[in-house]
Amino acid sequence: MASTPGTGLWERVDARRGDPAVVKEGPPAGRRRFRWVVDAMLPLALTVVAGVAVLLPATLPGEARVALFGFALATILWSTTRLNAAYVALGAVMLTIIGGGSPQEQLYDALASDVIWLMIGAFVLGGAMRRTGLAGRLTGLVVNRARSVGGVFWLMTAVLVPLSFVIPSTSGRAAVMMPVFRGVSEAVEDRKVSRALALLIPTVILVSTITTLIGAGSHLIANDLLAQISDRRISFAQWALWGVPFGVAASAAACWVITRMFLNKERRKIRLDMRSGEDRGSFSKAELRTMLVLVAMVALWLTEGLHGFEIAIVTMIGALVLTLPGIGVMKWKDGLGSVSWNLIIFVGAALALGRALIDSGAAEWIIQNLFAASGVRDADSVLLILLIIAFVSLTSHVYMTSHAARAVALVPPVLYLANSLNLDPMAVLFISTAGMDYCQTFPVSSKALLMFQEGGTETFEPADLLRLSAVLLPVHVVLIVVFYFGYWQWVGLSL
Repeated sequence: MASTPGTGLWERVDARRGDPAVVKEGPPAGRRRFRWVVDAMLPLALTVVAGVAVLLPATLPGEARVALFGFALATILWSTTRLNAAYVALGAVMLTIIGGGSPQEQLYDALASDVIWLMIGAFVLGGAMRRTGLAGRLTGLVVNRARSVGGVFWLMTAVLVPLSFVIPSTSGRAAVMMPVFRGVSEAVEDRKVSRALALLIPTVILVSTITTLIGAGSHLIANDLLAQISDRRISFAQWALWGVPFGVAASAAACWVITRMFLNKERRKIRLDMRSGEDRGSFSKAELRTMLVLVAMVALWLTEGLHGFEIAIVTMIGALVLTLPGIGVMKWKDGLGSVSWNLIIFVGAALALGRALIDSGAAEWIIQNLFAASGVRDADSVLLILLIIAFVSLTSHVYMTSHAARAVALVPPVLYLANSLNLDPMAVLFISTAGMDYCQTFPVSSKALLMFQEGGTETFEPADLLRLSAVLLPVHVVLIVVFYFGYWQWVGLSL
């Protein structure tokens, strides 16, 4: 699997960050002794800047200052150091609590949230699929149709886009793809390929969410707010007409960018030997039981509106069935051994940090100031209005981590803005929702990203997401402008 090192910008960055050979060629021992001082200067300087920045605004409440500083500190340490992400997140939460930016119950509530239980159940499901060999068989069905690593990435993208029509949850889609990701990673045995694939799956899950009205709960919230404020509603068919082409284009662009940024030409051409999935003959009893539970779980996820049981409860019931003595496919202790507890702690702490931003008023303060600073209320150019709406919605995940909370907080001011400028509220809502679905900058920005940030094996670091977002965000701005003038306004979506 070895490949010739490339000379591209991102490969040189990777070499500086992770190649052991580069570390060994460092300065002499006497200078290396104080290397940590040099390494600490950047995070220390950025921390001082963040501390001064949160003290300057006179209208920012005290709790919001502490919450913003805690979030900024975590972001700085995630991006500039090799400290464990869960350790950093938990430390930032403790600092926020001690500073009065969040009540201590916030951390307990975060660790009891539905996403924590969903992840525990998903890890047990993934463990059962690996133990029975079902993950390898399903992985083979996907990757056997591709001749190279690059082909797997494009085939995976093609599979993920229509998945948003049948599984109405980004977390649910991430849980289904986790065993496939692990199977491909174990087959390829290349850290950089695993990292790129761990970035690709949640990225395509997120950017393809716009294809359908049921792709995320925030879409339903936004559409309901539209009906309350303007007495109009976007139908399922209208949403698909506007969303499918954009979601497909955004997914293809994400796949192209990720394969070029994180894989060199040699890695994209690596040939795979995944034929074992096709040569296993008929399904074993354990595989059939696991597949039956998986199908039942997906069916219950799709019919949540009928029975009322949320996706996390359904997933945990599936985990209990898979570990039921005499019927399940593995022991309960083995199921718990499949769980990445480091990731669970990280997710709980990250959710508490995000909640502190919202409850302290820091997120609302940022949104209000963004609208005021943008000057959108005085704009008379459609292109300028489009660019401002795109920028505010695309960056909203940075200061408001919850997808649903972004819809609740951002949709009303956006719709009132549309009314004051005599714009079509449906067009403003759909375009801003397309922007809000983009949440790639930090792992905490999406549950799907959190699930793949570790995934039980070495995947990507927060700095990798920052690099990816630095490219994908401008790409999305261009896509929104191109789609508006080249497609949307010709099919009934005009500002």
